[in-house]
Amino acid sequence: MHDLKEVRTKPDYYRERLSKRDKNLTGVLDEVLLLDQKKREIQTKADELRKRKNEIAQEISRSKDDEQKTEKLKSESISISSTLANIEKEEINLSFKFSEKVLQLPNITSDDVPEGEDETKNKEILKWGNPKTEKWIKPHDEIGLKLGIFDFERGVKIAQSRFTVLLGIGAKLERALMNFMLDHAATKGYKEIFPPILVNKESMIGTGQLPKFEGDFYKCEGEFLYLVPTAEVPITNLHRDEILSPEQLPLKYCAYTPCFRREAGAASKDTRGIIRQHQFNKVELVKITTSEQSVEEHEKLTNDAEEILKKLELPYRKILLCTGDTGFSAMKCYDLEVWFPAQNKYREISSCSNFGAFQARRINIKYKPNQKDKPVFAHTINGSGLAIGRTLAAILENYQTEKGTVTVPKLLQCYLGELKEIIL
Repeated sequence: MHDLKEVRTKPDYYRERLSKRDKNLTGVLDEVLLLDQKKREIQTKADELRKRKNEIAQEISRSKDDEQKTEKLKSESISISSTLANIEKEEINLSFKFSEKVLQLPNITSDDVPEGEDETKNKEILKWGNPKTEKWIKPHDEIGLKLGIFDFERGVKIAQSRFTVLLGIGAKLERALMNFMLDHAATKGYKEIFPPILVNKESMIGTGQLPKFEGDFYKCEGEFLYLVPTAEVPITNLHRDEILSPEQLPLKYCAYTPCFRREAGAASKDTRGIIRQHQFNKVELVKITTSEQSVEEHEKLTNDAEEILKKLELPYRKILLCTGDTGFSAMKCYDLEVWFPAQNKYREISSCSNFGAFQARRINIKYKPNQKDKPVFAHTINGSGLAIGRTLAAILENYQTEKGTVTVPKLLQCYLGELKEIIL
């Protein structure tokens, strides 16, 4: 959410910055400003009527001996009450429309984010590792089936398409990755959290998932509870409606959760394998920090996620997303993309975003720079550290041998009873 006072005083600035994301957003901004103006005008009108009612009550009290004047004042008060009732209904209606519309405005992007409509304008920052290109490397779903660690058919039987059963070493490798990522985060100073995987509507609105992406999430029928799409939601909301001291910041949290997404509108993409599932596991990194520290802390968090790929010796590249491809709540985002040799391409495995004060303003997380200052909104940062299923898929391709086995990365062997190779 934006600072509405600033939006009112700098509308042209916000039009220009929002249009870099999507030119249609200037129309949404104009609607927000119009509704805001109408809402404030009607609030002023209502306040004037309430003030007049109070004045009439005092005049009646002073005019008890003047029956004619008292009756006239009472008649005016009744008329005002009727008018005020209609105005208050309109006031509630305008407030609802305004709240609904203002939540549709995304964050504005940082000055150093490249301008562009889609992913073709994203900027490659670096590449790391030596990507394999051998023609004999099989896709992760094929080698996983061959090694008996994936069961796609039973996943569909139990649930529906895009749910997978992991078997034996597959299940253990998934768990090993989770533990490795949490252990890595701990060495970087992140405090581990095990949050609820059901969150309320306020939490989803606060981090920007709602109302824009309503169709992407699984909701409990009859309750305003959602299965988490990412641990970012419960962790960021840990400090909702709190004022933090600067000594506490930056707060650094990590959490493993299963994550659930309908992937609405993505039915034709990545239907094979475990790249795009409705249920997947992820370790999330979250920071709450000051405005002065947020740029540096964003870079550090991204490096923390990169280190996991380096330790696993998985080739990857780092991409700075352009304005049109940056997520709704983010002002700047790096994507880390891991190499998939069977596809001969890099695929996203982590998004590391700096949200500035956008989320904190929605959920009211503040800090006091010092005792004399008024509280100001904190900055929030998060990133996947990493998506576990995609990491597993990348290992199956990058550590595949020509004889059809998969070598276990050295750092994971201790989590698997010193297992060095996955064979039939």
